[in-house]
Amino acid sequence: MKGNMPWMAMVLTLVAGTLLVGCQQELMPTPNLYAESKDNPFENVPQVLRSNRVEVIYATDRAPVQDKKGGLRYGYERSKSLAFGVCEVEIGRNVSWDDLVRESRTQRRSRSLPLTVRDIREVGRFPAVPDLAAFDRNAFVESPEVIAKRAVTERQAIALLSERLSRTPRREAYVYIHGFNNTFEDAAFVMAGLWHFMGRTGVPIIYTWPAGSPEGALGGYTHDSESGQFTGYHLRQFLRAIASCPDIEKIHLIAHSRGTDVLMTALRELNLEYRAAGKQTRSELKLGNLILAAADLDFEVTSQRITAELLPLVPERMTVYVSATDRAVGIADWLFGSKRRIGQLRWSDLNPEQRKALGAVSQMQVIDVLARTGFLGHSYFHESPAVSSDVILLLRDNRSPGAENGRPLIKHNDSFWEIDDTYPQGPGK
Repeated sequence: MKGNMPWMAMVLTLVAGTLLVGCQQELMPTPNLYAESKDNPFENVPQVLRSNRVEVIYATDRAPVQDKKGGLRYGYERSKSLAFGVCEVEIGRNVSWDDLVRESRTQRRSRSLPLTVRDIREVGRFPAVPDLAAFDRNAFVESPEVIAKRAVTERQAIALLSERLSRTPRREAYVYIHGFNNTFEDAAFVMAGLWHFMGRTGVPIIYTWPAGSPEGALGGYTHDSESGQFTGYHLRQFLRAIASCPDIEKIHLIAHSRGTDVLMTALRELNLEYRAAGKQTRSELKLGNLILAAADLDFEVTSQRITAELLPLVPERMTVYVSATDRAVGIADWLFGSKRRIGQLRWSDLNPEQRKALGAVSQMQVIDVLARTGFLGHSYFHESPAVSSDVILLLRDNRSPGAENGRPLIKHNDSFWEIDDTYPQGPGK
């Protein structure tokens, strides 16, 4: 793709990607796990959560803007301070809980279920970083007021998370980090859909960084790439804050596309920090599952900066979803001149030594997506009913791969698996 694609065709394909990535405004398709089956993930949903509204906790360093009605929104420009709050997403229009459950258990829906952000309520905002006023004659001395403000804001964030945890029997949080060209609303829609189909258990959270610049295809991609570098401090700040909540037992991380680089860079730096202090990163951050979907990461760079530093050993389990038909990752592959992006990694790309090394890391699995993935083939982790089923079995039930564990993936070895459109029922089911 990268060697012989004409320049104009590449630009047009990238423009198409710019228009399509993140444009999903309907509730994600019903996972195969539930469609026309007896499995009902909604029967144990607490009464307080039974409505067509989903409230998602958010953290963002997008600059705030006002919409046409004077309401709060967040754009693509960067803010030096990290804000957090609650975003309310409505599923459908005037849909009762019973009707929503019925439509959520079939792939042949009788009505449209559009997603709409109904309210954004900012609860707190950390002091700006860097604090330029703290620099004085080559020294860095923060004022007592800034230190106190940071402590108060962190307590607000912990209180918000604790209150949400009290609504669910599962004391766990699911944090989604979006990718290139996604808006604040896009991230909220994806997390709202996933959490809904997980049976509304645990606490849904989005970390949304300043992506989605309207500067055109190539300009937008470079803006978003640099915004991914900009957001690193704030993401580390947020992960530390929620991990310090005494009521939370486990934190699961899901990153997509360019968000995989944002997340893995932040985790790498936190890991270096904790290891230098003689601490265990997994326990400090309470890390459970770590999912990388359609990873916009260079294979060689990742091997050097992530694998060599043993980052796959940090979470309890690390799962990487890949697809050879992911055009968006293929374009990034071409732009950067990579030998291979992680998001398009195939079993055949690995030499015997690499296959052996991958198989030796028991808590890391690569899932090769052979299911239909659409034109761009980039958002399959929530758009493909087969892949979303596997994500749910992984996050909600913490199942290991293998039919004996209730995740009947096709096996290459203990660390490399495949998934097709019939999953999890299998051919002919």
